Amino acid sequence: MRVRTLVVGDVHGCREELEDLLEQSGWDEDDDLVSVGDLVAKGPDSLGVLRLMREVQGRAVRGNHDQHCLRWWEAKRAGHDPPELKPAHQRVADELEDSDWHWLADLPFFLELPEHDALVVHAGLLPGLAPRDQKPEDLMNMRSVLPDGTASRVYEEGTPWALLWEGPPLVVFGHDAVRGLQQHPHAIGLDTGCVYGGWLTGVWLPDRDLVSVPARATYSQPGGD
Repeated sequence: MRVRTLVVGDVHGCREELEDLLEQSGWDEDDDLVSVGDLVAKGPDSLGVLRLMREVQGRAVRGNHDQHCLRWWEAKRAGHDPPELKPAHQRVADELEDSDWHWLADLPFFLELPEHDALVVHAGLLPGLAPRDQKPEDLMNMRSVLPDGTASRVYEEGTPWALLWEGPPLVVFGHDAVRGLQQHPHAIGLDTGCVYGGWLTGVWLPDRDLVSVPARATYSQPGGD
């Protein structure tokens, strides 16, 4: 049987929009569902997003906002003073139960989809370096590659990493609402700013068909990444 996988861009707590996307796309329980990360924070229902992903046995990679929350939880579990959180992350920390935290903590930094010759990562990859050899902080935060070959989080510096990625595999990623939808021969960027009043976008693999639904509201303003 042919495997279909719907890869979804940055959800950021927008459960209703995720439900809208699943309905609009025609996704069903025989299909796979994968998130590029940043499931939580900024939007109205982070807990609902996690519960929905768990309910449908979806998979995800770890995003930088997921990581912000996990650092707090891991410090608290270890008996240390947890770091102070921004309000958007503190709301997540106040809502999640142990089972939610454990599910979030199990998320990998990248996910290989060999059936599609594809790989999912939250932010990006440095060309020429195997994913397992890259820094987790880069995988969750980078946007550009500097002239010296190192990763940068800054839009204005260097070159968008996806322009330099020659593949294979095809890389599907998020994290970059400023650049929005990105379509390159071997990389697809899906962050279309749903939580900022934009769109929630997904891509079907292996066909690379795109599907989007509009945000129901503007829940947050850009910045703070």
